[in-house]
Amino acid sequence: MTDSPQKPDPEDELAGTEQPFVAHLMELRDRLIKALVAVGVVAGVLAVFPGPGQLYDLLAAPLVANLPQGATMIATSVISPFMVPLKILLMAAFLIALPVVLYQVWAFVAPGLYSHEKKMVLPLVVSSTLLFFLGVGFCYFFVFGKVFAFIQQFAPKSITAAPDIEAYLGFVMTMFLAFGLAFEVPIAVVVLARIGVVTVAQLRSFRGYFIVLAFVIAAIVTPPDVVSQLALAIPMCLLYEVGIWAAQLFIRHTQAPEDEAKAAES
Repeated sequence: MTDSPQKPDPEDELAGTEQPFVAHLMELRDRLIKALVAVGVVAGVLAVFPGPGQLYDLLAAPLVANLPQGATMIATSVISPFMVPLKILLMAAFLIALPVVLYQVWAFVAPGLYSHEKKMVLPLVVSSTLLFFLGVGFCYFFVFGKVFAFIQQFAPKSITAAPDIEAYLGFVMTMFLAFGLAFEVPIAVVVLARIGVVTVAQLRSFRGYFIVLAFVIAAIVTPPDVVSQLALAIPMCLLYEVGIWAAQLFIRHTQAPEDEAKAAES
């Protein structure tokens, strides 16, 4: 007599949902195609309106507003006037289509997660995206204007400022990445506390060290001026406090069922 097939654990909500490896690859391919189509559609719209040149003008507006009267930016490479706006077009298209891209990632990963894991992953994905955009917006609308005005105050009167468009793009990308990642501090704090690397009490005791670390990071990744360093370090310190507060709530509401049962028994 053959043994009867083992029944799936009724408490395992993912039992019986396994798919062949090839099916996973096909779904991954479909999700990637949809994400690329979304980026391509947005890029096509931006290419028509407002256009790559206008996108660069918008990106360069904080610097141009602080240049001396009659000064303009220059292109030192033959293909820079074409390649630089094109890079900005693709970057803007990706950022605008990012919600669709993240949705495709979530739709691919979510079926393999338990309910308590979905409660943990989805808020982190959404909040980390919003914080990154917030950091980029803070850098563009506040930091750039202050930094460029501060730098122009020290420019000798005997020279004419004419920044290169490709160098400016590299500077902008570095600053956007620095501020976008800096605004992810609460996410890092929450994740470290949730997976048990540190406790909330340890995070509070580390507060003084983090303040020093924030100013060191700001001094490394920003230009050597006080304005941009303070503009990066101070939000990092404030966001660290937000992360400690959020970690307490997050740990409480994303516990696994067995952990909640243990907590109720204790």
